[in-house]
Amino acid sequence: MIRRLERPEDFPGQQRVAWRREPYRIVLAAVAGGLWPPLILTLPIWPPSNWMPGLEVDWRLLVLFIGLLATPAGLWLLDRERQRTGRPVTRLGVIWRFMFYGGLLAAALGALFALVQSVLQWLHAANFGEAVGGSETSLLIYGVGGLSVAVLVGVSYALWAGLCVAFIAFRPQPEVRDRLGLMAERPTN
Repeated sequence: MIRRLERPEDFPGQQRVAWRREPYRIVLAAVAGGLWPPLILTLPIWPPSNWMPGLEVDWRLLVLFIGLLATPAGLWLLDRERQRTGRPVTRLGVIWRFMFYGGLLAAALGALFALVQSVLQWLHAANFGEAVGGSETSLLIYGVGGLSVAVLVGVSYALWAGLCVAFIAFRPQPEVRDRLGLMAERPTN
């Protein structure tokens, strides 16, 4: 029988969690979060034509590199937030933060890429009209069309990283029983 969802605590992911302080768990969460399955599965099927870093590098390798750097950075920021405020306290909070900041990172990198492409059009143009037309085209393709795809990929990647971190780097926190009766609910004003 399916349990009724009557309180916010009844929804999945609402159980309180605590860090697993074993270093190998945090490293495993960072590596597993950085290895997004769609990228890993498509590399052997459609091998990149250029593996070397540069202007012609395959976008999957670039995204994989960014993800392998962003996941440990997200863990570090999450640890700082937990030390400062004590939050997030649930798996859902961990996943939400990864998705939110992953989407912001993807949008920022997508906008930066569009601006770089626009400036490169100015540098490679023969005259002023060609520079303006090239910049407009770059901003429309990469800024308008590519930005939504970048945010979609970034949020999906961050969802995977957040799930890996929430289930590998965190453990359920045992409930503290009120043995002395001192933890009564305080009235809110």
